[in-house]
Amino acid sequence: MKTLKINKIILLLIGLVAFNSCVEDDDFNVPNTAVVQPVISGVIQDISEITGQLAQEQNNFGGELDYDDDETILTFDAEGADIFVEGYVISSDEGGNYFEELILQDAPENPTLGIRVLIDVNPLFIRYEVGRKVYVKLNGLVAAISNGVVTLGPLDGERPGKISAAQENQFIIRDTEVASIVPLPLALEDFTEDKTNLMIEITNVQFNKDEAVNQQLSFASEPGDQFDAERILESCNSSTTRIFATSTFSDFKSLNLPTGSGSMTAVLSRTFFGDDYYVVVNSPEDINFDSVERCDPFDIADFNILFEEDFNNGFANWTVENTSGTREWDPRDFGGEFYARGSAFQSGNILQMTSWLISESFDFDAQDNESLVLEIADAFSNGQPLTAFYSNDYDSGDPSLATWIQIGADEIDALPDNTGFFNNEYDQTNLIDLSGITGMAKLAFVYDSMGATVSTTIDLSDVKIINPM
Repeated sequence: MKTLKINKIILLLIGLVAFNSCVEDDDFNVPNTAVVQPVISGVIQDISEITGQLAQEQNNFGGELDYDDDETILTFDAEGADIFVEGYVISSDEGGNYFEELILQDAPENPTLGIRVLIDVNPLFIRYEVGRKVYVKLNGLVAAISNGVVTLGPLDGERPGKISAAQENQFIIRDTEVASIVPLPLALEDFTEDKTNLMIEITNVQFNKDEAVNQQLSFASEPGDQFDAERILESCNSSTTRIFATSTFSDFKSLNLPTGSGSMTAVLSRTFFGDDYYVVVNSPEDINFDSVERCDPFDIADFNILFEEDFNNGFANWTVENTSGTREWDPRDFGGEFYARGSAFQSGNILQMTSWLISESFDFDAQDNESLVLEIADAFSNGQPLTAFYSNDYDSGDPSLATWIQIGADEIDALPDNTGFFNNEYDQTNLIDLSGITGMAKLAFVYDSMGATVSTTIDLSDVKIINPM
């Protein structure tokens, strides 16, 4: 009996020792996030020096990187004096939208260049939060264009690989500085390759209506989403669209896309094959779509068509009057497409002409909330766009003797130049407000080349007066 009791006591003591050992082991494995200001012994370079050396390796001695060249490798000698590149962290894997990579840019504000660092560690945000200044030791690493962006890591076959977890502290050193990152304002229209790997702020954008409103898609949890789900981000300032990418492993993948419009803070990058731009956010909190209003192009199917002119019968219902020059609006037919053309070009010369294309009278008291919609193609722009007017007192003859009020200057002037002109594709204007017009009125479209140094050619394909159903 005594032997049995002694054995039980021994087993109990062994168990307590084992329990205490487990607790101490857990405490030992908690990562140490304390940062001591490092003393860097070696040469510190900025990111521009890395990209400049890579450009030279590509034989581009002007310093311009070829972002399509994913074969050239810049190798940093493992021996010799230590060399470091410094940068500020702008990526975070806390939300699961990044995995085993750090994106660094060269300054907290007004950055010019960024670089991607591959590292086989997850998670990284605990030690490398957004704004943390870090130094990456270059000795033994390579730099190259990978997935369309400048990338840093050890050589793995013929491309940069990941710094191993065991070598993390050997290659990446944290500074005590944690800066406030000020995103670089950048419109969707202004994306360029040298702006990749930068934290940017995009304003006046929205997600595509079919994805955010009609289907109410999630960020990245639809049946067809694999790895990185792609959604369409649209500019409200132009027709430009870009890819918005979200990892299917992100914590917020199941959230629905916001339906409104606004701004977002994101990192600019390139798709896996480097053939297109995409933006990625660290978390959904970086999206500030605080406006419920959207900027979708209107659907003509939602409106009553009160008047339409497609010029299939030429100018049968229109009057052409010139106030200067002999050249005038001309009815055209090209491949079955009928339109009105205004052009001052003739045999290499620019003719001086001001020509008015005037409609029949329209009763604006018969309905409410009228708008004008035009389809236009232009080329060789001289900066003098098509202008539109209305008059309640014009009857016939010289239009300069009547009272004309301009309409739709912003909507017409906003059309892009040199679009559709040679392939019978026309740009549709936004809704041009006519609701302030009362009584019987005529519309006029004026081509004016007076004082121009370039002869714009304008084709007007379709004119509609509409109002909501």
